[in-house]
Amino acid sequence: MEEQTSLILAFETSCDETSVAVIKNGNEILSNVVATQIKSHQRFGGVVPEVASRHHIEQITICLKKALQVAQVTYADLTGVAITYGPGLVGSLLVGITAAKAVAWAHNLPLIPVNHLAGHIYATNFVTPIQFPALALVVSGGHTELVWMPKEGEFRIIGETRDDAAGETYDKIGRVLGINYPAGPTVDQWAQSGQNTFDFPLAMVKEDNFDFSFSGLKSAFINTVHHAEQVGETLNKQDLATSFQAAVVDVLVTKSLAALQQYPAKEFILAGGVAANHGLRTALQTAVEKQGVPFVMAPLKLCGDNAAMIGAAGAMLQRHGARADMLLNADPGLEFDWEANAAR
Repeated sequence: MEEQTSLILAFETSCDETSVAVIKNGNEILSNVVATQIKSHQRFGGVVPEVASRHHIEQITICLKKALQVAQVTYADLTGVAITYGPGLVGSLLVGITAAKAVAWAHNLPLIPVNHLAGHIYATNFVTPIQFPALALVVSGGHTELVWMPKEGEFRIIGETRDDAAGETYDKIGRVLGINYPAGPTVDQWAQSGQNTFDFPLAMVKEDNFDFSFSGLKSAFINTVHHAEQVGETLNKQDLATSFQAAVVDVLVTKSLAALQQYPAKEFILAGGVAANHGLRTALQTAVEKQGVPFVMAPLKLCGDNAAMIGAAGAMLQRHGARADMLLNADPGLEFDWEANAAR
C-alpha cells in the first residue's frame, strides 16, 4: 500500500464501549468499530463496572479483527498502537491496555498512551485541525472540565466540576423521571418542547473561578419532584426537563465565556458525550461566536466514546515522542495538569 505518515491502531475501553479503530495521519478514519453495552446496563440504571469489564473481554478481539478488515490493513502496515490508559473504570481500562500491549509487543510497534479526555478533544481533528491556543469544554457522564491548550500537546485544566459531572446529573434526574439509561438524549428531546417554569439554582456562576457544581441542581430537581408526589401534584415532565437543561446550559455557557475573557483562544472546542446535546451546543455556539471566536465540535457520531478519537490524539502524541513500555498500567484517576494561573 502507499506510504503513510502515520497509521495508528487505537483501542478505547474506558467505560462501557469497546472500540478499535485504524486512523491515517491523525485525521482520516479508515475504520472505527464500536460495540456498545447500553442494553446490558439499562436494567441497573447505570454502568456496572464488573459487567462492563466482562463485555470488553468478550468483544475486544472481535472488534480488533473487524477494524483491521474494514480498514484493509495488516499489522505490518501500522506505525503505532494508541491506547486509553485513563481516566475510566480500572477493569475496563485494563482489558484495552492488555490487548494493545499484546499487539505492540508481538509486532514490535510503539505503544502510545492516551488520556481519554485528550481523545475527546482531538475528535475535532476529523473536522478541522485544531488552532492554538485553544480552549475546550469537555462535558461527559464523568467529566466537566475547561481545558486550556496553549500549543499542541499541552493540556491545562482551568476549571472542573467539584461534585457531579453534567452528564451524570442527566442520568440521575432521568431515573426520577422514569427514563431509561442513558437519560441525556431523552431529557434533551423533552427540553425542546417544554417551558422553563421552575427556578432551579445556578451554582457558582458568580464566583471568581471557572469551576462547576451540579449537585445542588440535582438535589433541587429531585426534591421538587418528590414534594409534588407527596402532595399529589402532577408536574409536567417536559417543563421539568426544560428547566433542568436551561440551568445546566446557563452555567456551562457563563463559565465558558468567562474563561474566554481570561484565556483568549483562536477557537473554542466543545467535546465529550454531552456535546451531542442540542440545547448545549446551540446555546454555546451562539454565545462563543458572538465573542468573535470560532466554535468547533466533533461530528455527532464521534462525541461519545470511540477509538477514532484515541487514534487522532495518539497520532499527535506520537509526533511529540510519547511512548509507553510494557509496564503501562491503568490510571483510573488520570487528569491533566492544572494551569498555574487559573482562578480557583
